[in-house]
Amino acid sequence: MTHVPQIKVPAVYMRGGTSKGVFFRLQDLPEAAQAPGAARDNFLLRVIGSPDPYGKQIDGMGGATSSTSKAVIVARSSRPGHDVDYLFGQVSIDKPFVDWSGNCGNLSAAVGAFAISSGLVHHERIPRDGTFTVRIWQANINKTIVAHVPITHGQVQETGDFELDGVTFPAAEVRLEFMDPAAEEGDGGGAMFPTGSLVDDLEVPGVGTLKATLINAGIPTVFVNARDIGFTGTELQDDVNGDPKALAMFEAIRAHGAVRMGLISHVDEAARRQHTPKVAFVAPAAPYTASSGRRIEVQDVDLLVRALSMGKLHHAMMGTAAVAIGTAAAIPGTLVSLAAGGGGQEAVRFGHPSGTLRVGAVARRIKGDWVVTKAVMSRSSRVLMEGWVRVPADAFSSRSGV
Repeated sequence: MTHVPQIKVPAVYMRGGTSKGVFFRLQDLPEAAQAPGAARDNFLLRVIGSPDPYGKQIDGMGGATSSTSKAVIVARSSRPGHDVDYLFGQVSIDKPFVDWSGNCGNLSAAVGAFAISSGLVHHERIPRDGTFTVRIWQANINKTIVAHVPITHGQVQETGDFELDGVTFPAAEVRLEFMDPAAEEGDGGGAMFPTGSLVDDLEVPGVGTLKATLINAGIPTVFVNARDIGFTGTELQDDVNGDPKALAMFEAIRAHGAVRMGLISHVDEAARRQHTPKVAFVAPAAPYTASSGRRIEVQDVDLLVRALSMGKLHHAMMGTAAVAIGTAAAIPGTLVSLAAGGGGQEAVRFGHPSGTLRVGAVARRIKGDWVVTKAVMSRSSRVLMEGWVRVPADAFSSRSGV
């Protein structure tokens, strides 16, 4: 019997915000995986441990949740004014599929640190102490992210006292600026408001006609009112993820929202585009107990938001969805702005299942159209393990099970 050897590939396992993923330098990938295509997808699926019919990803680096089934590829950028190019892959847990349709805002917080520590930024540019600005080209959505990475003694500072709800331990703060986060005409998803309206009537068979804000900023997102779908906005993960009917409803909303936004032409295509759009429900500020046991009082937040990722309620908030929240809150008349009390809010603190998060956005109206120049929030990141990942040498072929 012929045994296939394993190959080892340099990699770093990192936490960024409330997500974890396997980070690679493009140059370190096996040659067949250095270009987009089936070989790259098959390689990443094997690294993460997908597809797994058991839903556990035991034979890979994934953690069996949307927040932990992720891969990142970073390369030195040839684009003027940028240090690195960053490509994000959301790896399906139970299907042989890697979704490249959007960014991960949480892992964006780790890209700058990875670039510095991996030698993708020239060492002579790094200060001995202070903050180093890494300009990142987000290749999935063709946008710029500016990461302000703390430096101590010439090295990336990872420890600190910055606390992020959804992350157990404090760490060093990384401030992120998502430049021009809204989609423009000619982008894959159309304009910031693809329908041309701040609020639409979204018809969802079996659910009804819902008021919805369909926005493409940070990541395409469908916002609906919690009360319109029988929720309060104070729900925790088990309240939704343990209810198959509720999950089916949210997937129907997501699929019909994707069609309305022009992301797909038929609802059946939504299954092949799991990462985008996101669906979220909003409600006015109200008290609740977060998953950590911490009590959130009504005065602690401006509104409540719950969002689903890869078919399940997220334990905290996706970073890109936070950008969508901040952008929508800055524009009067959206469901997000109305839930926050109306008017345009340059910054909001919203409640999510794990606690609260503050996000800001700068919006202005130009010739009747809303323009958002940037969205800003703080996250943290940390290297969890570094070295090599190992995969069977046939991981690039179709016979490897993908």
